[in-house]
Amino acid sequence: MAITIRPHSASSARLLLGIGLISAAAVTVAACGSSGGTSSGSSGSAAGGASSASSPSAASNAGTSTSSVTISAKSVSGLGTVLVNQDGRTLYMLTSEKGGKITCTASGGCLHEWPETDLPSGATAAKAGSGVQSSLLGTVKGGDGKMEVTYNGWPLYTYIGDSAAGQGNGQGISNFGGTWYVLNTAGNPVTMKAGSGGSGGSSSPSSGSGGGGYGY
Repeated sequence: MAITIRPHSASSARLLLGIGLISAAAVTVAACGSSGGTSSGSSGSAAGGASSASSPSAASNAGTSTSSVTISAKSVSGLGTVLVNQDGRTLYMLTSEKGGKITCTASGGCLHEWPETDLPSGATAAKAGSGVQSSLLGTVKGGDGKMEVTYNGWPLYTYIGDSAAGQGNGQGISNFGGTWYVLNTAGNPVTMKAGSGGSGGSSSPSSGSGGGGYGY
């Protein structure tokens, strides 16, 4: 039996093949678009989740309260009961600063040897600890421009020569225009020299950097 091939059969086959290829391409494009959308959505979701997760942390850090300065009264060997800070470090006043007049400044090197007792950022007043009268606590603009704590009008300092709490090595030192003394709970300078057991000192490591003492 003879087989007759019609001319249009090959043309029809090519047409069907072309339609099949176009359909396949459309399916592929649709699949890629769907995958891209899913990926974008996932990325957006992840980014949004990360942003949301970081927000509470930032808010928490911003709301952290600042530390404060606490002035208390403690017994220091050889000096009796005197003012100390929250770390137990002995506090001193300078006789030339009576009434809150600041003479200890950074320019002359005073604040290096006698660091100020400054309020931390955000604090408005020092706290009165054991044995201290809150009514005698105050502030004054210190030599470094910050708010310095005062007691009975005397600006308060620590001494670089005290390496630990309970020491009074700065007692009676004369430099930087005056003499340094510890304060009692009434806010008055204790002018006695530290006893032999109190690690007291009568000379400064930088005795040539300041003027003569005034006494009190």
